[in-house]
Amino acid sequence: MTEGALAGLRVVDLTRILAGPLCAMWLGDMGADVIKVERPGRGDDTRAWGPPFVGTESAYFLGVNRNKRSLTLDLTTDGGRAVLRELIITADVVVDNFKIGTLDRWGLTDDWYNEHAPTVVRCTVSGYGSSGPKAGLPGYDFILQAETGLMSITGETDGESMKLGVAIVDICTGMFAAISILGALQARQRTGRGQRCEASLHDTGIQMLANVASNHLASGEDAQRFGNGHPNIVPYRTFATADGELAVSVGNDDQFARFAEVLGHPEWATNERFVRNRDRVKHRDEIDGLVTAAMRHRTRAEWTAELEPNGIPSGPIHTVAEALATQQTADRQMVERLDHPTVGAVSVVGIPFQMFGTPPSIRRPPPLLGQHSREVLVDDVGLDVDRFNQLVAAGTTTIVESQPEDT
Repeated sequence: MTEGALAGLRVVDLTRILAGPLCAMWLGDMGADVIKVERPGRGDDTRAWGPPFVGTESAYFLGVNRNKRSLTLDLTTDGGRAVLRELIITADVVVDNFKIGTLDRWGLTDDWYNEHAPTVVRCTVSGYGSSGPKAGLPGYDFILQAETGLMSITGETDGESMKLGVAIVDICTGMFAAISILGALQARQRTGRGQRCEASLHDTGIQMLANVASNHLASGEDAQRFGNGHPNIVPYRTFATADGELAVSVGNDDQFARFAEVLGHPEWATNERFVRNRDRVKHRDEIDGLVTAAMRHRTRAEWTAELEPNGIPSGPIHTVAEALATQQTADRQMVERLDHPTVGAVSVVGIPFQMFGTPPSIRRPPPLLGQHSREVLVDDVGLDVDRFNQLVAAGTTTIVESQPEDT
């Protein structure tokens, strides 16, 4: 098969910023027809989030909105909401990140779906979900990294709490939203009905604590920061070498024995303070100090050349530019070139998963604002041309005056 796994499914993307757009984009990568509904004249906030820009397009927007068609609708008007309801009836999936209760106020309640669109799967991406004392409050990645404990375990041992360099809670929330949608679509195969799903930044942040949360729940002890170290495995951190830092992951006792041999200190593997991982965790500072002293006199490449053949995972600390330029990145097609209708060729991050029976693909560049309004409303939803022209005249929807050739 050459079509994507979700070919033939229509997704209405009512999201903006990052988590929701990523979710919808990945569904589009798998073949779904994704219709991004945006505000006339302004669109997704990230269209203006720059520099950098590529021509008039922000790099941020270009990075999370491929494989979508853009429809503008003024959802503050009765006319815009009426058109939205007609669009949803034609859809398989609706993703939104409005504040909890917004769609209910617009009449898009469970009862409405049961009557008019019972097979539609809908997923709401929010800050805190629809229950609990913070339900309905807006969510921001930075705040949720703080509130869910992620920042407390990130940073130097004696330094300040630190967020990750990207909006990781947003990104992972988009993943969980996509997972829930795929599960609901599979359930629809059995039941014939859609369902409502939720993914929240709060729940994602708690889940991302992973083994650290499990450690606390098992021991009752609060988590600590270990810099680039690991709470349960030692040595597992970055070490300074003669020409920069090298990340080293020693995951078990056999690896540690080989690691000690490579570093010229086989006696470490029989030292009662280091022989088992639990011993090394207890004497973390001592063994890390010994490894640091042993590694500082050779380069990263020299160490890697010895560590890799001995089955000891290691890797240099790349800059972003270096990471995007590696042969591994190129061979995995993790940087792709797209032909954009106004700015020409543009590079974007590729698809982070492969499906060899129904391969994902990049079929459309990120759309211009309102680029597909006429196509969606007239050709797909079935509005007559007179009504569409009235919507344009009223500003309820907009079109691109000089329509670029679609891809």
